[in-house]
Amino acid sequence: MSRILIAASLIAAAVSPALARTFTVKNNCPYTIWPAHFTDLNVAANVPDYPSGWEQRSGASVSFFVPDNWKAGRLWARTDCNFSISAPPLQCSTGGCNGGLRCDPRTGTGVPPVTVAEWTFEGDGNQDFYDVSLVDGFNIPMKIDISPAQCADPACNVNLNPACPNELKHVVNGQVKGCKSACFANLDGNQANSPNCCSGQYGLPGTCPPSGVQFYDFFKSRCPTSYAYAYDESSETALWTCDSGLKPNYTITFCP
Repeated sequence: MSRILIAASLIAAAVSPALARTFTVKNNCPYTIWPAHFTDLNVAANVPDYPSGWEQRSGASVSFFVPDNWKAGRLWARTDCNFSISAPPLQCSTGGCNGGLRCDPRTGTGVPPVTVAEWTFEGDGNQDFYDVSLVDGFNIPMKIDISPAQCADPACNVNLNPACPNELKHVVNGQVKGCKSACFANLDGNQANSPNCCSGQYGLPGTCPPSGVQFYDFFKSRCPTSYAYAYDESSETALWTCDSGLKPNYTITFCP
């Protein structure tokens, strides 16, 4: 085990309520989900004190501590999982990850399309930065509620799958289980140099406006407080902040 992973394990074990935030994950969906979280350990080794993946039945709620200085963290839900399948990313209809039930700490990000909540605590200006992201597409609705109440509660409350454009549909066993982003769907045929992916010659905000991203309006109009493409900060309704000094706690509700 690398030094970084050892450090991450020690930090997770040492998280105390006095130095941490409370995360509560609620499953309001009428079916079981398998939530997961991931931390980019290249940014910081501070990790939550809860397993990186778990099963959560309909109506269930779980709470755990996340360190005050958590950086580059994300949380999402996997659907229709079968962990007897040998290839971990294919074990779920949406959101599967390397590692199986518990996502690998280095490579265990969710496979698109998937709705993702993202955080960096104690960032610039001593602010928590957070968002509900559709950059990787959509699988199920999600909302973030923050306490204290003066901070914004971003969400994608709508099930986008029934209205998903044909070009973006993620179909599993004859059913639409997710809605891909234009980038992930590779609609322009070159993800390395794509206005949909904001890559290559389109890799700056000035060269990748929302008007050049196919189906941007489909996602943004239905989920206006979500992060709908790579440079959606220009909308001023994508990336949200809350004073880190308030020590805000977060509730993540699936199918709010």
